[in-house]
Parts: sequence; C-alpha cells; structure tokens
Amino acid sequence: MNLIQMDHPEFTPDKSLSVSELNTYREKYISEYLVKQVGELTELEKTVMTSLTDRTTLSDKIDDDEEQVYTFGQRIADKVATFGGSWTFIITFGVILFFWILLNVYWLGNKGFDPYPFILLNLILSCLAALQAPVIMMSQNRQEEKDRDRARKDYMINLKSELEIRTLHEKMDHLMIHQQQELLEIQKVQIEMMNDIMERIDKNRSNR
Repeated sequence: MNLIQMDHPEFTPDKSLSVSELNTYREKYISEYLVKQVGELTELEKTVMTSLTDRTTLSDKIDDDEEQVYTFGQRIADKVATFGGSWTFIITFGVILFFWILLNVYWLGNKGFDPYPFILLNLILSCLAALQAPVIMMSQNRQEEKDRDRARKDYMINLKSELEIRTLHEKMDHLMIHQQQELLEIQKVQIEMMNDIMERIDKNRSNR
C-alpha cells in the first residue's frame, strides 16, 4: 500500500488496481525486500523475480537447462571415469596383470616378449596412468559444474518458496484485518439496532 501511495497519493484501500499494475508493485516490493536482505540483486534473484511476476514455475527452466547435449569427448570422459572407479576395472586389471606375469615368467620361461622386470608392462601402465588421470579430472570438473548448477537451482527454488510464503502471510494478514473491520462494523450495526429497540421499548413504557 505504501509503494502505491508513493506513486499515487490519492489511492485508498477501497480502490482497486489492474492485475498488471498489482504485479508491477508486487515485483517492486519484493525487489526492495531482497535488496535489504542480500544487497544488490544477482542474476539468480532476478530470474526468481521474473518467475514470480510472470506466474511461471522454475522447474520449466531447470528442465530446459538439464537438456544439455554433451560432446563426444565429454561422454567418453564420463564413461572412462565411471569404469575406472569401479570394481569391474580393478578385477579386470588384476586378472590381466596376473596372466601377463604368468605368461612371461612361467609359460615362456622368462624369455617371452616381456621378461622380468617387465619393462613393456611398466611402459603400458605409465601410459595408461598418464592418459587416465586427465580424463578423470575432466569428468570431475564437469561433475563440479553440475554440483554448482544444482546448488544454484536449489537456491532459486528455496528463495522463490520463501518469497511466496511471505506474500501468502501478508495476504492472510490483510484478509484478517479486513475481516476484523467487517466484524467491527457488524457489531456497530448490532449495537445501533439494540439501542433503537431499547428506545422503542422505553417509549412504549412511557406511553402506558
């Protein structure tokens, strides 16, 4: 009400506004509230404000953001990181090492293609580690980005819920005040009616 009267001093509670004007002042009120609470509004708060004004849900925007198409390299990095951190990789790798050593030491009498101290095996393991480490780091970086996006989306949803609850409380307070005023008016009318009845009774008694 104060915001409306600042722009239109002649406005009173018995007057009405259009839906678009009401949404404009609601957005202005919430913006001032957020500025007092968190300071300058960020893009996240502005997005929440737009969602409140347009009466849209944030889940639509979140679903659109999650429909991101990943590149071939990103998909490969995710699969490598998933496989490299599984028991399947550990067991498979252990079996390969066991048969490699068994083949070169026992079956080929330490005269095979990679005799002890297994220089070729060490070279393969070094190359595998050198390639696997950056691929896993790429996947971890992308996972961190996903976590940050998820945290931002959770913040937006929580902020909108808080603002909507605050607006709902204010509407309920306004409704209760309005109902109390109506009750007071009804009581006033009832008292006047009772006074009229009492006056009539007194007049009838006096006439007798």
